[in-house]
Amino acid sequence: MTRCALALMAALAIALPAHAQRVFERDALRGELVVTAPPLALLNGKPARLAPGARIRNAQNLLQLTGSILEQKLLVHYTVDGFGQLQNVWILTEAEAAKRPWPTTVEEATRWSFDPTRQVWVKP
Repeated sequence: MTRCALALMAALAIALPAHAQRVFERDALRGELVVTAPPLALLNGKPARLAPGARIRNAQNLLQLTGSILEQKLLVHYTVDGFGQLQNVWILTEAEAAKRPWPTTVEEATRWSFDPTRQVWVKP
């Protein structure tokens, strides 16, 4: 019985994180990212730069190396550092991408209200 209980707990420990909802920061904006020549990228069709130490997380929330996503158009949530460089990037799952609306500009984020528990934005 103990072995069965341990096996079940181990299986749950492995399975649960894969289905856990990611929690995005309030200042995370949505955009389309194309990594062109790291640290250079295009964000919503405009030149952007990855910050030193930038973190890109894939749909499984694992760190993603820039070389494996070169020239791919990716729907992402992102934050920028004090210099306007991309600091945190999350490649969205289909379920995350379906959550609308999500602000694409700082101006939208300041006007809309955010429910961090449900991870949804509400327009005024």
